[in-house]
Amino acid sequence: MTKRALITGLTGQDGSYLAELLLDKGYHVTGMVRRSSTVNFERIAHIQDDIEIVPGDLLDEMSLRHVLAAARPDEVYNLAAQSFVQTSWQQAVLTGETTALGVTRLLNAVRDAGDDVRFYQASSSEMFGKVVEVPQTERTPFYPRSPYGVAKLYGHWITVNYRESYGMHASSGILFNHESPRRGLEFVTRKISNHVARIKLGLINELRLGDLDPQRDWGFAGDYVEAMWLMLQRDTPSDFVVATGETHSVQEFCELAFKHVGLDWQDHVVQDQRFMRPAEVDLLIGDPSRAADELGWTPRTGFAQLVGMMVEGDLELVARQQRV
Repeated sequence: MTKRALITGLTGQDGSYLAELLLDKGYHVTGMVRRSSTVNFERIAHIQDDIEIVPGDLLDEMSLRHVLAAARPDEVYNLAAQSFVQTSWQQAVLTGETTALGVTRLLNAVRDAGDDVRFYQASSSEMFGKVVEVPQTERTPFYPRSPYGVAKLYGHWITVNYRESYGMHASSGILFNHESPRRGLEFVTRKISNHVARIKLGLINELRLGDLDPQRDWGFAGDYVEAMWLMLQRDTPSDFVVATGETHSVQEFCELAFKHVGLDWQDHVVQDQRFMRPAEVDLLIGDPSRAADELGWTPRTGFAQLVGMMVEGDLELVARQQRV
């Protein structure tokens, strides 16, 4: 029998890579997208004809029930969220409604859809926030530092609660920062790679950033979606840290990105107070040893390779846009 999967947040970075992975494994993939006049299918254009796309919204539980009835999934991957940390400060309530309560609505719908449906929740390293130990493991206490982190923490704990209360096969992946050429332009890594490409091509001359000191555990999104899938193949649901175990600063990312095109980052980067967060997360580094031991998962893409991949992707994109 062909396995069936439902992905919320299909058109996002992770949704597109996960859809590719599941299609390669022979799944029937249904993707949920919010009904909107500006839906962007750019990330899934190459596989769009192979996916069943249905409208749904984490703010509307009835729509989620309709989606599940139509998709009849064996596995549900909840990747949809208001996922930009900076925006969560301006839209804290909407972030809570979508990224926190939206998980509860979906869990309710999945629970009523059948006992055999397996559920994956996209948790986040932002839940650790003001870290109390280094590196962070599945047992590290949480201390979120943004409305986004708080909302993700609610989504994480409600998933644990439904698993323990109702016996659901519900797992959470505590994913540390994962990037790719498909990352949104609002994220600092993609902002850097895109600006580097435009500077190299002579279109602009500077890159304005906030704090350059925060350190992150950056991996490749295409590697991380495999860990999501592996969690739902286990007989026993659980939660796993998915990370590289290495940390690099925003400044290091800049240095490598500019070096990739033969430029000196200090000639072009300007720090701008407008991009400083009210409360910053200074250091995130995950311990992925449990994922390695129990899932057999390890990251395949190194930091320098990731930065180079993103810069090359934006060089091609910006050059193509100039030709149009």
